[in-house]
Amino acid sequence: MAACNEFHYSILEELKLNSVVGNVGEDLGLNGSNLKMRKLRIVSQHGRNLFNISTENGNLYVSDRIDREEICGPEQNCLLDLEILAENPVNVYSVKVEIQDINDNPPSFSKDIFYIAISEFTLPGARFVLEHARDPDLGINSLQSYRLSPNPHFSLVEKLHIGVEYPELTLVQSVDREKQQQYELILTASDGGKPIKSATAIIKIDVQDANDNYPVFSQKTYKICLNENLPIGYIALHLNASDKDEGSNSDISYSFSHILENAKQAFTINSQTGVIKTIGKLDYEITQAYEITVEAADGGGLVAKCTVFIQIMDVNDNAPEITIASLSTPIPEDSVPGTLIALINVKDLDSGKYGEVNCHITDIKPLKLVPSSNNYYKLVTVGPLDRETTPEYNLTIIAEDEGSPPMVTKKTVHITVSDVNDNIPDFGKLLYISYIPENTPTGISIQGVHASDLDENENARVIYSIINGNIDDIPVSSYVSINSVTGVLYTQRSFDYEQLREFQFQVMAKDSGSPPLSSNVTVRICIIDKNDNAPKILYPSPDTEGSALFEFIPHSAEKGYLVTKVIAVDADSGHNAWLSYHLLQVPEPSLFTIGQYTGEVRIRRDLPDMESLRQKLVLLVKDNGVPSLSSTVTLNLVVAENFQQVAPEITRHPTNSSTSSNATFYLVVAIAFISLLFIVTVLITVIFKCKKTHNPTSFGTYNRNVYPQFTLGCPSEISDTSLPFPFSYDVCVTLDSKQNEIAYLKSVQNVPTDNLIDTENPTVAENAMMVNMPTESNTQVSRTLNCFDLSSQKSYC
Repeated sequence: MAACNEFHYSILEELKLNSVVGNVGEDLGLNGSNLKMRKLRIVSQHGRNLFNISTENGNLYVSDRIDREEICGPEQNCLLDLEILAENPVNVYSVKVEIQDINDNPPSFSKDIFYIAISEFTLPGARFVLEHARDPDLGINSLQSYRLSPNPHFSLVEKLHIGVEYPELTLVQSVDREKQQQYELILTASDGGKPIKSATAIIKIDVQDANDNYPVFSQKTYKICLNENLPIGYIALHLNASDKDEGSNSDISYSFSHILENAKQAFTINSQTGVIKTIGKLDYEITQAYEITVEAADGGGLVAKCTVFIQIMDVNDNAPEITIASLSTPIPEDSVPGTLIALINVKDLDSGKYGEVNCHITDIKPLKLVPSSNNYYKLVTVGPLDRETTPEYNLTIIAEDEGSPPMVTKKTVHITVSDVNDNIPDFGKLLYISYIPENTPTGISIQGVHASDLDENENARVIYSIINGNIDDIPVSSYVSINSVTGVLYTQRSFDYEQLREFQFQVMAKDSGSPPLSSNVTVRICIIDKNDNAPKILYPSPDTEGSALFEFIPHSAEKGYLVTKVIAVDADSGHNAWLSYHLLQVPEPSLFTIGQYTGEVRIRRDLPDMESLRQKLVLLVKDNGVPSLSSTVTLNLVVAENFQQVAPEITRHPTNSSTSSNATFYLVVAIAFISLLFIVTVLITVIFKCKKTHNPTSFGTYNRNVYPQFTLGCPSEISDTSLPFPFSYDVCVTLDSKQNEIAYLKSVQNVPTDNLIDTENPTVAENAMMVNMPTESNTQVSRTLNCFDLSSQKSYC
């Protein structure tokens, strides 16, 4: 903002309204295209708004009546100072308008009738001072001459007194009261304007007895100084005039003979004492001086005059004025330092040091008040703005003059900061974890993500989306979907814990700013296992019931003898995969027992003395889920002394298999041969151990078949007690329960399926179950080592 050179215009007073003073737009070099953009306007006028500027053509025109006498009074040069503000960019121009006088005021007398008393003894040549006329116009338009109506006794003489011509009435020849007691003359005052304007007053002359002494003031001119803050009723001056006459001719009365209207409102005089008092408030800023003519008249009609000059002294009675010339709000928060926010004008009507003003603002770090020219200040930014930290400022402008005590003015300016998109959406966390039970229906809400944005309006409106990605070569969108407005995630399919335990993906939150900002968060979905899988019995295979699966028990078996061991697994996890074993159907409950957690079927008491005994057991395996799921298997037990006793029991129950008798014979021979080799190996091992420990052991102690039982499960986010598929488990069964060995947790990625035996086929299962032929010592029965691949649920050797 810069102030340009002053422009000067000269006009006559009393111009008609809307009269053009001059074209400010042309003088400033503004054309029609940018005239409206600059928004010219007057920001400072003293008193009334006498002028205005047309925004259409830039003309400065008269908007109110202009009276030079009212505006400038008796000053010879009447200049009005205007300040014109132009925006885009901001500039202030000083314009001076000179008001020229016209003859719009006629002369005037303070009184319509002047009374003069003349003693009949007054000698010719005596002079009587008359009231002079006043004309507020200047130069030739002001008062020029007086004339008196013709009369043989009196004539008119003009006399200069303190720069003012006073008319004096001169006695040409003596008057005789007896001939004529009263004279009436007409006094005319004329100016020099065209046309000439004039005023008249009547002079009434009373002829009285001799009063040959005039009142006399102590001095012709009185000059006093008064402070503008004096109270009403304050005695400004005490006048005193004396008269040498006696009696009524010495009684003096005081009055204002000529006083302006503004002085009448401020002062009064006591006609008896000559005391001048204040009757109104004095204001230096309105009137700085008063000139009053005081008349002292004695009882004989003689009059003396004096002039009183009253100078008003300025005091610090005006507080500074703060004007906001231009204000830009709201201001963007990304405004660079030095951005102009407001143009402020500060002035004080007082004079001297009382009118000198210091301006500052409250301590607000990003804003600063910078002095400009002609009492103007610029409010600019000096640092970065942040709407999220401070969305608005209540700025207090403080203006203080240099009086004692100083007067202070405060003005509050409300400045708002507009938002820009400078904050990314914030999730508040790096990871969302949600737990979903498996088999949850499609379309169920599973998780809500939320990102907050410190911006406002469109810059804070967040849209959510899932970042494209794959889970096991399947798009994430096939698993979950998201509500773009609320951020709620929904299932797109039902999940199976046994196939997918957890997966994760990223959600993006993007605001609606320009350009938009975004942030990502990771969402992890953990599937919670439900008890939806019944236990799977691996041994004995439930599908071999029709194939006459038998377990051989020798007569020599004692109490606690391990008959067999049930092996089962559960595809569930945690508590849902904890298995327990029960006897569901037992012909003689007191004869057999099963380990609830081991699955080991043992003899509870000694066997009865009989050649052969056949028992059919129904075993139940159930998990620990709620509700619990279970599976059953039927087991045929045969108690005999040797294999020849078992064979008839086997043949009594033909199988559904179409295997020929020759195939059966070869199978039995193969089993017997393998069993014999196995027994020899075991015996050698036992003998070696016995020699090593020097503690012989009877071979009869090895009359137990051991089938290890274990429970498989899948690790879970909730419970991790068993192992997941796919894994191959090598189950190795020995003759001695003390030598149970289970090799597991060995991941087999490429299991050869062409050599596996399908246990779901009853014929193959029957062929896979091989029973050893009894030896002559009748001490041991063994079974082959069964190995199971749990991932394919097929058994192989």
